[in-house]
Amino acid sequence: MRPDVRLPTRDETVAGARTVLDVLRQQWTLVLLLVLGVGVFAAMVAASAEVYENVQESDDLAGLDQPALDAAIDLRTPALDQLVTAYTHLGGVVWAPIATALLVAGLALLWRSWTPVVLMLVATAGSLAMTSVGKVAVGRARPATELAVPPFETSAAFPSGHALNATVIAGVIAYLVILRTRSVRVGVLVGLLAVVHAVLMGLSRVYLGHHWLTDVVVAWCLGAAWLALVLTVHQLVLKRLAHRSRRRQAAFDAS
Repeated sequence: MRPDVRLPTRDETVAGARTVLDVLRQQWTLVLLLVLGVGVFAAMVAASAEVYENVQESDDLAGLDQPALDAAIDLRTPALDQLVTAYTHLGGVVWAPIATALLVAGLALLWRSWTPVVLMLVATAGSLAMTSVGKVAVGRARPATELAVPPFETSAAFPSGHALNATVIAGVIAYLVILRTRSVRVGVLVGLLAVVHAVLMGLSRVYLGHHWLTDVVVAWCLGAAWLALVLTVHQLVLKRLAHRSRRRQAAFDAS
């Protein structure tokens, strides 16, 4: 005798179809996320390499270094010098770590999550490493002190640590807030503020004569590359955990 074959019910068929669609949607989301993240990373690394080549050969973008510094000198006034100096100190080795630590600690306590702490530690460790390695490897001199606003700095110029770290720190903070907020306006505003802060921090270094324009541009590119990599990995981890959670819930519901 042929064994009885039970055909799936309508509800079982719908549930199965939804499961398949969910898996496909999850995989396509992961692939798209990976492509976008790696794409941005690769583009910014390529841009950084191009800026480095310009600096080594003293052509193309590097040709704007002196004109940019001359334009900054023409804009200087005693009051503006004090204002820009105060602003650039926010991205220095004293105030930047303090402000970042307080802000991240506040977010961690507010959200009762270690994510802000871990993400910021990973991101800033990478940005600090790139800054240190880049300065040692390139060893580029800063603009002459007679063209700069005191206090003067003696470390190598390429890349700008202020601009690189500001890009990464502001980017991570904006990302964390965007993840939590349900308001599109808040997300857009925070994202714009992060971009403006990174841009102004970099331009402040040129204005003060502490860096060449290309030092800042390569810092923006490196910061954006590292930020894209860190945030992409974090998103992949989140989606993987969410997928596992859904599978466990589905198994629990079926039991």
